[in-house]
Amino acid sequence: MELKIKKLRENAKIPFRATEGSAGMDLYACIDEPVTLSGGEKAVIPTGIAIALPSPELGAFIFARSGLAIKHGIGLLNSVGVIDSDYRGEICVGVINQLSEPYTIMPDERIAQMVILPVSLIPAVECDELDETERGAGGFGSTGKK
Repeated sequence: MELKIKKLRENAKIPFRATEGSAGMDLYACIDEPVTLSGGEKAVIPTGIAIALPSPELGAFIFARSGLAIKHGIGLLNSVGVIDSDYRGEICVGVINQLSEPYTIMPDERIAQMVILPVSLIPAVECDELDETERGAGGFGSTGKK
């Protein structure tokens, strides 16, 4: 299997894994000029690429880069972006500056990472009853502190 990647803009950078053991491929900001985000400000940053996943049983998931998040507070607006196997449009990354200090995203900067993961395509079936479990309907914190 292979992931097909198409450049939609001349200055787009093809994502790749930084090391042999990297789970994610770095995505790059395909912008012509820097974008400065004040504290709490958000932006949609284009990557200039589109992909074709080889199977409907795979999805591309966009995660924050830990260095940007920890050092500069730059996270994703939707926590994790989901790219469906049949989407062929440009991958864009919604980012937010979670700190009070401004941060400037530079052209070609690594802004997120894309991980290809399996997706279960089980059918959803409406029912009148669910099976009983030890936890039942216990929600947040119901399993204890440890």
